[in-house]
Amino acid sequence: MKRWTWRHAILPITAATALALDQSTKRLVAERLALHESWNPIPALMPFVRITHVTNTGAAFGLLPNQGNLFILIAIVVVAAIVFYHRRLPDGYLLVRLALGLQLGGALGNLLDRLRLGYVVDFIDFRVWPVFNLADSSIVLGVVLLAYTMLREEEVQAKEDEAAEAPPRSPDSGTPLSPLALSEGPPAGDDGRRRDTVAG
Repeated sequence: MKRWTWRHAILPITAATALALDQSTKRLVAERLALHESWNPIPALMPFVRITHVTNTGAAFGLLPNQGNLFILIAIVVVAAIVFYHRRLPDGYLLVRLALGLQLGGALGNLLDRLRLGYVVDFIDFRVWPVFNLADSSIVLGVVLLAYTMLREEEVQAKEDEAAEAPPRSPDSGTPLSPLALSEGPPAGDDGRRRDTVAG
């Protein structure tokens, strides 16, 4: 059984933080703004970004509307998969744990909305993009972070493989040693010549 360390707390703390921020902002929007009402503390920015209270019965960013039951099932599977994968992570992998925590918190945030309300509350409106919420942002950020860590790990592994396949280098010149030099052993220096003289 694995020993519990502070690294194992990264996922639950990150997920709980993302979930709390998501649910609190959604509740604030629902209480302060009527459905489809928009607001921005700086009126000059209204054409570019605003807080707009809308509901969504589909996936993130309004995709596939009226498929709530399907996305409840998908969310449950995703949550279970994240927890399962996290329990089998070896020690370390801090960025992976952080990425999984962001995804878990976001998935739980939208799942709670669907179970309680039958829809998801969205409110971040950039005008040129479908309205979304902090849970969507958390999921996307977690996916991007996870992809980054996987790419970086592949690059590190490729460099290690390249170093392992490279021929050994001479300690004096730093140039690669030929197979013939490796088979003959190190060249005789002053000590070698002295031994030959004594032996003669």
